[in-house]
Amino acid sequence: MITASIVLYHENLETLKKTIDSFLKTPLEKKLYLIDNSATNKLESYFHHPEIEYCFVGKNIGFGKAHNLVLNKINSKFHLILNPDVIFEKDIISILIKQLEIQKNVAFVTPKIVYPNGSMQFVCRKNPTFFDLLNRKLKFSKRHIFNNEYQNLDLQNFFYPEFIHGCFMLFNTEDFKKLEGFDERYFLYMEDADLCRKIYEIHKKILFYPEVIVEHQHQQGSSKDLKLFLRHTSSAIKYFLKWGL
Repeated sequence: MITASIVLYHENLETLKKTIDSFLKTPLEKKLYLIDNSATNKLESYFHHPEIEYCFVGKNIGFGKAHNLVLNKINSKFHLILNPDVIFEKDIISILIKQLEIQKNVAFVTPKIVYPNGSMQFVCRKNPTFFDLLNRKLKFSKRHIFNNEYQNLDLQNFFYPEFIHGCFMLFNTEDFKKLEGFDERYFLYMEDADLCRKIYEIHKKILFYPEVIVEHQHQQGSSKDLKLFLRHTSSAIKYFLKWGL
């Protein structure tokens, strides 16, 4: 059995339907948890399905804390952390599960992620540093960004990066529970980077597996919205206080 969780916050309904349909088409025993941080529960009426459990929070408690609400509910072998703007084919999850079964030292696997136009999203990164985040905003060094995103490697081959952005993270549920999910001190942003650091601390790895592809809309909200940018900055401060610069 596989479970999945999606955190909602005033989502675009049409995009969300495509994501949910992608998961429900997966030919496995499954259950999807929709954790809704929106102010109202109007999304609930659209998703009555025996394989869906809708969880209305009533306020925005943040990304990681919302995903953690299902930690004590899931009894699956594999658990998928999924963004509400991701589309994929029905056999993707089964292929990735095989990699987790083969590679017992891997805590989670992520496929190749592309934009709607088919261009690649560079979700693999080296562990963030203060200079990395500043450089991504101000573009001091394009070469540093290039290397930080592992673009100096052949990204058509699988490998084990230090950190993967978390729009599609397929976990061994046992590992996700052992890690106690996300650090809830991060309201939004950096919680995936933090989780990857914790994975390596328990002597596990994360796997980038580009032989299968998913499409991610990826809004890049913090670069467009001042409030989200401040959220990102706050999370970065917490991350560096915890892990160092």
